[in-house]
Amino acid sequence: MKPPSLLVVAGEASGDRAAAAVLARLAGSKVRAWGMGGGALEREGMELVSDLRDLTAMGFVEVARHAASVAVAYARIRARIAKDTPSAALLVGYTEFNARLAPLLWARGCPVLWYGAPQIWAWRAGRGKKLRRHVDRMAVVLPFEEKLWRDLGVDARYVGHPALEERAKTFAHGATEARLAARELLGMTRRAWAVGILPGSRPHEARKLTVPMLEGYEAVRREHASVDGRLLLAPSLDGETRAFVRDAAKRFHVEVVDIDARAGVASALPAFDAALSASGTASLECALARAVPVVCYRVGWLTEKVARATLATAHVALPNILLGRRVFPELLQDECEPRRIAEHLERALVERDAYLVHCEEVERALGGRTRASAEVLEILAPWLGLAGAEAPVRRRKASG
Repeated sequence: MKPPSLLVVAGEASGDRAAAAVLARLAGSKVRAWGMGGGALEREGMELVSDLRDLTAMGFVEVARHAASVAVAYARIRARIAKDTPSAALLVGYTEFNARLAPLLWARGCPVLWYGAPQIWAWRAGRGKKLRRHVDRMAVVLPFEEKLWRDLGVDARYVGHPALEERAKTFAHGATEARLAARELLGMTRRAWAVGILPGSRPHEARKLTVPMLEGYEAVRREHASVDGRLLLAPSLDGETRAFVRDAAKRFHVEVVDIDARAGVASALPAFDAALSASGTASLECALARAVPVVCYRVGWLTEKVARATLATAHVALPNILLGRRVFPELLQDECEPRRIAEHLERALVERDAYLVHCEEVERALGGRTRASAEVLEILAPWLGLAGAEAPVRRRKASG
């Protein structure tokens, strides 16, 4: 009898780390994991049928440019499913891709758990009714999403946000110890203020954000000699983009730190008092680590027009979305320029104590759920035949 197999599809760096934490809990089992991922999943022993580092893009135009690579990845996974249908599937974010895979898996009788729900509360709400037909369970990472999906008829469960789980590990011995360990890790001085620069985990983000972030940081450093900064380089970036970022940082005399694929930025962030962060999971990680996030983002003009026409939320930064108001700066498009970046970064440093109150509020908003990976595995366990698992949940019938 063949051992159980698990298909994992994570198309972005944050999903790669979140899924890897689940696989880490499967260590010692006979479960075979294969699919799409990056360095974190690969280090947990997953067979990479497709590497997310070939696919990282965001925005309608940017994704279109990678269409060929995405099509090849989909074809590979589809062919593998046809000859080796997995015991269960863990689909992590990456909505457009996974929304195509889910019906295929459903048709072959493979139970589907979606981890990190599509953000239908932000845009294209109509997707929810289509997705519910081919998803057995959904592990959501924001508290308000559970009711949203349950109202659509999906068996949804709030498991906590992976960033909060990572934060709990980093701060296990206290905030002071975490800060000292992070500064030692980064080789930072004991200057008054420390700044992190996180230009993103996708190539187009890093290319658009690195230089204006560095220029804004340099303006603050000229005014405050006590500022010390590091640029954190995401492992998901391709070689050409990494070279671009390194060259830019060298011009501004800023040290670059390579982030480990498995650990992510969580262990480094406590070193910083404030951070220039791309929008996305990183902004939430910064807030949880008490590195006050100044969120920066730029996309192409066509992507911007489509987004403005479809977005249903007033905020783009996860900390602000959780709080329901704009507490942390969001510098988008034309506002993402050096003068504005410097202005908000300086304010974040000078008024840090006031911002820390809001960072604590963000953490409370997540409800103290620090075992996301364990809760995800609890859902998967019956389908994988793991010892001690409860009887599998009866699969819902596809409905309109």
